[in-house]
Amino acid sequence: MPGPALLSSSSGPDQPAVALIAGPTAGGKSAVALRLTERTGGIIVNADASQVYADLAILTARPPAEDLARAPHRLFGHVDGAEDYSAARWAQEARTEIEAAHGEGRLPILVGGTGLYFDTLLHGIAPVPDIDPAIRAEIRAMPVSETWPLLMHEDPEGAARLRPSDTTRVARALEVVRSTGRPLGEWQRRREGGIIGAMRVHAAVVMLPRETLAERAAQRLATMLAEGALDEVAALVARQLPADRPVLRALGVAELAAVLAGTMSIAEAEAQILAVTRAYQKRQTTWARNRQRAWPKLAPSDIDRLDALAILDSSQT
Repeated sequence: MPGPALLSSSSGPDQPAVALIAGPTAGGKSAVALRLTERTGGIIVNADASQVYADLAILTARPPAEDLARAPHRLFGHVDGAEDYSAARWAQEARTEIEAAHGEGRLPILVGGTGLYFDTLLHGIAPVPDIDPAIRAEIRAMPVSETWPLLMHEDPEGAARLRPSDTTRVARALEVVRSTGRPLGEWQRRREGGIIGAMRVHAAVVMLPRETLAERAAQRLATMLAEGALDEVAALVARQLPADRPVLRALGVAELAAVLAGTMSIAEAEAQILAVTRAYQKRQTTWARNRQRAWPKLAPSDIDRLDALAILDSSQT
């Protein structure tokens, strides 16, 4: 059962608790969450946007069978790659798992590197109406060279927050303003259903030096390739999914697909995957420093400090 040190607090002591473990990929978050779970009798809930997909167990470093046997895990590999999964859907599912854990008197421990997932869970979901399918189809068929200038014209505030190369979010912002008549930012300011205030939120970021993260990423990639990541991507490619499916944007999919197509050598693919991974780790670190600035930064070995996770409120997130 949850340990008293982690769950006691002078702020809302009668509220149920939830623990959030964030940080860059390959940084040791899963090991920290597993140790915390074993100390508290908790339940691990996935908060990684790629690990939700059934198609990519190896390439996304989903917990191995031995870890699954040590503690209950939820929301890992439960989504088919053909689905257009979103942060909003994840937050709804995560809230269900949190409530189920609380119903069992157990601590839900959410672990993952997708900052947008945590942000959506904490602050809620923007009540955006359903998008007109015709508008969505038209925009999703456009190249980003067309959607970005259109967004700059129709929602300049939203465009300023996005990178021109972020095709998915650019398309999403454009389809929202066209379908609803209001920019996405306006909907987001009306978010509802967040867990802040509804429960005690304990949080930490698992952080390592950049050089160490790069070394761990290289070691993990070698393990993935040895365990069959190329075959896993071959099976995914064979499904001929629509090009806009989020699963196809998981780290390493495009590069290993190029190897299978004969347009890239395996050595070139490894180098490119590591470069993309390092860039992703940098973005995750920046997110943690800017958007999770109140969360204590821990090394994977700091298990003893987990009893002092930050108690978050709306002014800190």
